Parts: sequence; structure tokens; C-alpha cells
Amino acid sequence: MKDRRSAIKTILAGAATLSTLSMAKSTSAAVASALQGAQLKGNINHSVCRWCFNNLSLEDLCKVSKELGLKAIDLVGPKDWATLKKYGLDSSMCNGAEISLTEGWNTISHHQTLIRNYTEMIPLVAKAGYKNLICFSGNRRGMDDETGLKNCATGLKSILPLAEKHGVVLVMELLNSKVDHKDYQCDHTAWGAALAKALGSDNFKLLYDIYHMQVNEGNVIQNIREYHEYIAHYHTAGVPGRHEIDETQELYYPAIIKAIKDTGFKGYIAQEFMPAQKDKVESLRKAIQICDI
Repeated sequence: MKDRRSAIKTILAGAATLSTLSMAKSTSAAVASALQGAQLKGNINHSVCRWCFNNLSLEDLCKVSKELGLKAIDLVGPKDWATLKKYGLDSSMCNGAEISLTEGWNTISHHQTLIRNYTEMIPLVAKAGYKNLICFSGNRRGMDDETGLKNCATGLKSILPLAEKHGVVLVMELLNSKVDHKDYQCDHTAWGAALAKALGSDNFKLLYDIYHMQVNEGNVIQNIREYHEYIAHYHTAGVPGRHEIDETQELYYPAIIKAIKDTGFKGYIAQEFMPAQKDKVESLRKAIQICDI
């Protein structure tokens, strides 16, 4: 009887040990699963615009970007590319060749300067291993849309062969002319697409800024579906106010990002909101999670 009781105790102790091990294993699996769930899904190439986080040094923004799983930083020029490379980050939208947002390709008198600037910059972008180089239409200043489009096409055609040779894409940003950039000409997706059609080159595309186009024309998802072949890049921000893209604003970003993904888009989606919250990095973290469908 004594041996039987000892045997039972041994069996029960063994069962308890196995149960404990099983629970530990289950807990570890749950933790691993949670950690895995916290990682980015890999469907979206995430980026962030440099100017929105000027409270951080570029080095610190690079560190934050790596921590959050971003692959790139937007709107960084040649002098800072070495810092990005140090952290294995892409310059997803290069800048530095433009004159300004208001002085662009729609004005013939700016062409000489712009042609010189872009002729110098395009080979630098290619040599660094980057692809996208931003450009702007400029303000109307009384100019009608047809003339502005014609002038842009004339100027851009002079540098497109160089861009094609080096595999660089000239990307014109769509901006709203109602609130933030009064009088800007490339303020409707259809106008930008018409310019792309006139140029007829895969080395000219559009930067579709979701915030700006919601302000100026709305119908965001439908326009993305209709004009996606002319879009090389996307920017985000909340409407109204250009702040966080969370529940405090009117756009539902998961649906917008899904619509972008469904077009087969393989480029970058860059956060370009101005954080209103005290913890700006946490705002960026949340924005990435919202867009990581």
C-alpha cells in the first residue's frame, strides 16, 4: 500500500511538473505571438517626413524610425544622405533641386534655373541609389490651367531624358489651394494626371498627398483607384488641421491604405502630419500601426 501511495505521489508530481511546463510553454508561445503581432506586417513600405519631426535631430529620427520599423525618411537632401545610409534607411523622396513650392515648372522664366538644378541633382540621386525626386508646379498668378500644364510639360520634357537614363522619377506633389497653399496650380488629381499623360513617361509621376486632396477635392479612395497608375508616392495627415491620423479627424485611414494596397502599389507611404500630442514619437508609432494593414 505504501509503495502504491508513493507511486501515486510520483505520478501526481510528474503530472504537475508537466502541467507547469505546458503552461510555461503556452505562456511563452502567447508572448511570442504577441510580440510577433506587434511587428509590422510587411504589406506597406512606411516612411516619415523629416520636417514634421524637427524637434528631433536627424540621428534621433533615424533611430526612432528603425525602432518603429520604418524603411525610409522623406524630404532629405544630399547633405544628409550619409546619415540615412548609416542607419540603413532609404531617402524615399529626395529634395533640393526645386526653387520653392510657389516658383515651379508652370512659369517659363523659372525653367533655366530648374533645368540646371535638376540636371545636377538627378545623377546624384541615382548615384546614391535613390529613385524619387520631388518637384512642384508653382503658383498660378493668374495663369489658366491649360497654359500652366503646357508650360510644365515644356520644361519637364527637357530633363526627362536624363531622368530616364538614370532611373530617377520626377514626382510632382499635389497640394491644396484652399487652405495651405493658396493659388498652387497642381491642386487636383485630374490636372496632375493630365500632365503625366502629356509627358508620357514612367519617369514622371505624382505625389498624392491624402490630406491635401481631401481638403481640395475629396473623393479620396475613388481618385486613388482611378489615377493610381500616375501616382508614385503618398503622404498622410489628419483632416482638418493636419495633425494625427487617429479618431480625432474625419478620414478613415485603414480603408484608404487598403485601397492603395489593392491597386498593387509598391512604393512608400510617408507620414506627414504635424503631431499635436506631447509625445510626438508615440503619435508616429500609432500612425504607423493605423496604416499597417
